[in-house]
Amino acid sequence: MSPPDRKTLEIPVAPGVFTEPWSLRKIRGLFAVFGPAAIVASVSIGAGETIVVVRAGAWAGYDLLWLVLLAVIVKGVFVTYLLGRFTAVSGEPIGHRLVHMPGPRGWMPMLMIACEMIGAPLGWVAIGKPCGDLLHHLLRPDRLAGGDEVFWQNLFTTGLIVLALGLALRLSFEHLERQQLLICIILVVGTTLGTLMVRPDLAAALAGALNFGHLPEFPPWTPESVTEYPALTMATTFGYVGGGVFIYIAYSNWVGLHGWGMAGHPRVAWIRKRALANRKIDFLPEGPAGVRRMRQLISPVRWDVGTGAIVLFVVTAAFMISGAAVLYPLQSRFEGWALLTEQAHVWRVIHPALVWIYYVCIVAALWGTLQALPEIYARVIQEMLAAVRPEREWSYDRLKRVICLYIFVSATLVIWLGIAFDTLTAIAGFILANFAIFLIALAALYLNRTLPACYRTHLIVEFGTWVAVLVLGASAVVSGHGLLVRFG
Repeated sequence: MSPPDRKTLEIPVAPGVFTEPWSLRKIRGLFAVFGPAAIVASVSIGAGETIVVVRAGAWAGYDLLWLVLLAVIVKGVFVTYLLGRFTAVSGEPIGHRLVHMPGPRGWMPMLMIACEMIGAPLGWVAIGKPCGDLLHHLLRPDRLAGGDEVFWQNLFTTGLIVLALGLALRLSFEHLERQQLLICIILVVGTTLGTLMVRPDLAAALAGALNFGHLPEFPPWTPESVTEYPALTMATTFGYVGGGVFIYIAYSNWVGLHGWGMAGHPRVAWIRKRALANRKIDFLPEGPAGVRRMRQLISPVRWDVGTGAIVLFVVTAAFMISGAAVLYPLQSRFEGWALLTEQAHVWRVIHPALVWIYYVCIVAALWGTLQALPEIYARVIQEMLAAVRPEREWSYDRLKRVICLYIFVSATLVIWLGIAFDTLTAIAGFILANFAIFLIALAALYLNRTLPACYRTHLIVEFGTWVAVLVLGASAVVSGHGLLVRFG
């Protein structure tokens, strides 16, 4: 597409309900934009929300809810919003701008790819193996066919991962968004009703959510790994809430796919081509009229991120509260990989018949996460490689097949090596979440600064993001130091 005759581009008028006065119709329209953040929320609800935070509630009660709230604010609000907002304001994929960061060309995109691909097999096994243990618990094939328990757990886990990877090859973004939105609805309704039915102490839950920095005492049934390495446990729990770094990078890509903001501009192809060659974003009209129009144009990002953060907090907090209300009084001690079967106590307290409903829902949620991840990997890696090496053709389908093969081989190796759950989550939490998201949060601040001054985010949001960077940096240092102490 040929460049426009003039240097600046006209900012389009916001479509749909965003320019209308407040009404019931507008409210319905605002919630209708909820999509990309639904994927972020539902894919994030993996081992972190369904296992790690429930386990924390089983020994800490309600006292670590503030850690969940902090993680959601830091990652689900500030990091997600700043990354998505940049693409909406500029029309550029973030990879096209990250290649211009000071230093060797493309070092940040390639570092993000390296972090994700190193940590991904650990993350897959941390999600898949509890499901494999659950399938073994329900089917008990060793009673008929022989073989020990670990063998069947590993076999079920391997089969589950193979099936998820195979079906993921046929999953498009449109189907992914609809699937994950449905999972969001199921999880919000199911976890909220289930948590209320076990009659938690809501006053204690509120106090726990607001008592930032409070470290609970360890009851006698606290897992040994927690009492020996409490700081590492806290950092790992914080890191796992909200998922890994690629989810947040992919969010900006999905903003582009939806055509929100300048990503829907008729000359968006010219914008993206220009971004690879030009270090300066100089095509946006500077003036109050353009700024007002842009504010309306990027409204979908604000509403999407806000709704997604609420969903993430409600579901994650509900899992921790259920652990505090049911498993804490039972003095549950999570052992081995029997993590999902331990959590069935939450539903058994309500009625034994609900245990099967729990099993179906939890496996569906974890299955949705596994099936969605290859799409996220391929989408982000294609964007990053195309920015680093624009002269080459990077096929999305080919990348997806290569990534699926790599995940299968590496995850299978990790499964049969028999690495403990605590070890997997601690390493994956550091690489994928604490360290990598700290770096991408710094990159988000850099991206914001590359925009013309009048199009940068409000100073309050920028200040909040700097605070988020400090929190993420502290968690990364604690996590990294804890790993050195534990395995050094």
